[in-house]
Amino acid sequence: MQANQSPRFASALSVEPDSAKAERQCLDRLLTELDGTKPDLVAIFVSHHHGAVIEGLGPRIAKALGSPAVVGCTGETIIGGTREVESEPALSLWAASLPGTKVKTFECSVELDAEDRPTFSTLPPIGDAAQSSILLFADPFSFPADEYLKVLNEKFPGVPAVGGMASGGMGPGQNFLVTTDGLRASGAWGAVLEGGIEIRSVVSQGCRPVGKAWVVTACNENFIQKLGGRAAVEVLAETLQELPPADRQLFQRQPFVGLAIDPNKTLFERGDFLVRQIIGVQPKEKSIAVSDVPRRGTTLQFLVRDAQSASEDLALLMGAQGGGALESAPNTAGALLFSCNGRGTRMFQSPDHDVTRVREGLRADVPIAGFFAMGEIGPVGKRNFLHGYTASVAVFRARKARGD
Repeated sequence: MQANQSPRFASALSVEPDSAKAERQCLDRLLTELDGTKPDLVAIFVSHHHGAVIEGLGPRIAKALGSPAVVGCTGETIIGGTREVESEPALSLWAASLPGTKVKTFECSVELDAEDRPTFSTLPPIGDAAQSSILLFADPFSFPADEYLKVLNEKFPGVPAVGGMASGGMGPGQNFLVTTDGLRASGAWGAVLEGGIEIRSVVSQGCRPVGKAWVVTACNENFIQKLGGRAAVEVLAETLQELPPADRQLFQRQPFVGLAIDPNKTLFERGDFLVRQIIGVQPKEKSIAVSDVPRRGTTLQFLVRDAQSASEDLALLMGAQGGGALESAPNTAGALLFSCNGRGTRMFQSPDHDVTRVREGLRADVPIAGFFAMGEIGPVGKRNFLHGYTASVAVFRARKARGD
């Protein structure tokens, strides 16, 4: 591929329950849209309804399209075009011709040492970190993605990793990663893009603040013992008591906190907090447990999440990604969308919510594919994290020259 050519993207979705027909429909659509161009990268997202043919899906698609790199996985809900297909048969294919860009796939497994600490077999094959982006998919039951992302943050600071944990299965060995040469039922599979095409990430955590911000003054592992010098349980109870009834009900149903990413900041904006759940309290010790390991001195903000907040957050963040350049040059940008299993019609009254907001924000008919994940991967504050209840978007477009 010559570096002076334009990128080209294409996508196709089939809800045909017959697996062979669904595959043929998607391939025919992609071949038409690609118009003889061989894609450098193909993404495949498939529901478990097509279980009988998933084994050879990656190799067949790679051969039919002439692509050397395939990524993807199974999903409970499959995204393609304008739709989020929930609990029904679906196959979504997405292809990208990426001029001036090297695409290298990689596989990673994990072993635990004598102290149950993970040791990872592989790091992404990154040469020039300033020109690289990572797509990452993993099995939620066998691969500690949060620990792997910590390693990536240390080894490759500032390199964005976007993706999700395969879904649709309820236990080990039931979720599958789709690769160039077959399936994986464990570990992680991904791709590194290095060169002229970049991934611009959007991570919509969809929460709004309630109460005031507090500084963590005592903590132990994932337990917050004191906030502002006071017992954390007392602060939590006081905050809850002072909330309006509607917010109190939301907080009691799904309590969240935001942990400031930059400990030196005193004024906070959207994207400055990493959203984590409150997973329990210890009344005797007067501490609260959160789904992370906070540090003393971190600013904490109590949060609530509802459909309106989540919708507004995604729309606002996506609005910054659109523009006339996409409208005037169709199919020269593409997007992958990874939403939480708890979103969709479980959260929003109307179907196809997240993909609709993404398309509206991009203000163009951008080829889109993706799935609902058991954990979403994406950067916040230039560090990569594993999220929940989040929409993580990867927007592919030509890298801007430095200074633009």
